[in-house]
Amino acid sequence: MARFWEELRTQRWDDHRYYHHSRINQSLHFVSAISFIVAYAMMFKDPVISALIGWLVAMVSRQSGHFFFEPKDYDQVNRATHEHKEAIKIGYNLRRKVVLHVLWALVPLVLWLDPRGFGLFPLSADRGEFLRHVGEVWLALGIGGLLFRTVHLFFLRGVRTGLVGLTKILTDPFNDAKTYWKAPFHLMRGELLDPMHHVKEQGA
Repeated sequence: MARFWEELRTQRWDDHRYYHHSRINQSLHFVSAISFIVAYAMMFKDPVISALIGWLVAMVSRQSGHFFFEPKDYDQVNRATHEHKEAIKIGYNLRRKVVLHVLWALVPLVLWLDPRGFGLFPLSADRGEFLRHVGEVWLALGIGGLLFRTVHLFFLRGVRTGLVGLTKILTDPFNDAKTYWKAPFHLMRGELLDPMHHVKEQGA
């Protein structure tokens, strides 16, 4: 178990130092973290509402930070190119995220064209029911995407790394809330990029 927790710490550290330089991205991750925690709580009451919160609020805010605000030029802090970081990313890198989000965006379009969802659902009576059907498919997509990458890592990196990756993703909201809660205050002071002094000190 010691090696499991050590690898979890390493994956979290690499994710932070490589992919969270932008204070806007960090702030959006804080918003995302709180939204995911709410979605987790709602999972016990209404999984469909949980999926809608998770995808529409938590995932949109989280991935917007990565796609639009995180620098993608040469990383002077870690002395690494963007391409190198993408190649060694344990979880979903940007290319995989694009595929996942294309599938996500196609779900309401497909259900609008075929409200029965190829026979999965009865004909939607109103917009509320349609939205619940979208939420149900999004819930399945989220679980499926998580399990797919976990099993994929089993073959690429081994079972332990796959399970560590699964644990990291599931616990990211709590870790991100603890790590990035100060980011909005830095942003309000006009600091657009984290100077990453702690990363430089550890690398020294």
